[in-house]
Amino acid sequence: MKILLHLFLLFSLLYQPAWADLVVKKSRSSICHAPDSASYSRTKNFKPYDTIEDCLASGGRLPKGQQHDTSPSNATAQHKSSLVKYKRNYFGHGWDDEDRDCQNTRQEVLISTSTTSVRFADDQKCRVIFGRWISMYSGEILFDASKVDIDHVVPLKWAWEHGAQNWSKNKREQFANDPINLVPVEASLNRSKGAKGLDEWLPPANIVQYKARFQRIVLKYGLHY
Repeated sequence: MKILLHLFLLFSLLYQPAWADLVVKKSRSSICHAPDSASYSRTKNFKPYDTIEDCLASGGRLPKGQQHDTSPSNATAQHKSSLVKYKRNYFGHGWDDEDRDCQNTRQEVLISTSTTSVRFADDQKCRVIFGRWISMYSGEILFDASKVDIDHVVPLKWAWEHGAQNWSKNKREQFANDPINLVPVEASLNRSKGAKGLDEWLPPANIVQYKARFQRIVLKYGLHY
């Protein structure tokens, strides 16, 4: 019985939910630890909060010697400081190949969105090299697959900063590979867009369609502005 109890305690210490390191931790002694706190990693028993403000409002307090600026002008900065820095691998390691047919998500999107039959690099049909794609962002027609980017309409980094940091790993991977959020576009426009939201970037063409698609995805996944 003692062995089982020791194993349970060891498991409890080693295992933390995926979101455990992505929140402000309120310890049992009601101290609010942000991710940059010296005691953050050592705080194992806690109640999670999205921001320092939420933790303090619940009756928590800052570690000894720390102060908190509650002015409105500082609210956004405080919220961002509670976010763990975005990394692409939080959404999986590249394109997924869930059905193991050698065609990953990029290839499947190229196949499904081409307006003509695609050509493959070899008989295994793993990599598309030619097709006919109409860029959602410009209306231009693209033929060479190597010059086509598959863009996330709602960028992964933008999603991370607007709610995805609290998702499970599986949900983030689903989001990164969801065809609803993927469109073939020219590389130059994909680069100029980067991780910008609707208030920072709009395509040169099909603006209404782009906005509607963006908002549909935000609503589907419960992201916030």
